[in-house]
Amino acid sequence: MGGTSPCASCKLLRRRCSKECIFAPYFPSDDPRKFAIVHKVFGASNVSKMLQELGVDQRADAVSSLVYEANARVRDPVYGCVGAISYLQNQVSQLQMQLAVAQAEILCIQMQQEEATITTQVDDQDHKSLLLSVNNNYETLPHYLNFPSSSSSSSNVFHHEPLKRESFWT
Repeated sequence: MGGTSPCASCKLLRRRCSKECIFAPYFPSDDPRKFAIVHKVFGASNVSKMLQELGVDQRADAVSSLVYEANARVRDPVYGCVGAISYLQNQVSQLQMQLAVAQAEILCIQMQQEEATITTQVDDQDHKSLLLSVNNNYETLPHYLNFPSSSSSSSNVFHHEPLKRESFWT
């Protein structure tokens, strides 16, 4: 930062911090661990090259991403961020399954409650009036089921042509 206190990267690398230091805005001297982890995983030279290739408006997000990736790589040297993402995806899948099971249980309980309500209502009715209403409406059932009525000719229903014999070896 050119004067009072060098940035965390210049302090760690034991060099003089200039006004044009690319690390100074993103790695302040009060948080040296942040640069130390990024430097350990990616190297100061590579981080410097990455930041120089980006626009000034994108650098803060890039540094944040580098810090996150470096922390993940230190925790899990083999998988890094991918291990964390995979773990979270598995957790989401398990929670979705648990949610589906809970929703199915709720649906079963609701259906059982509705069935109990309907059964209670039917038991409370007079069974004789229920049977009479069904017997009085038996002539309208074929109309709803698309069956031919008793007044139409039933010979058309069973009319078919005789089967022909065919040889398999012709």
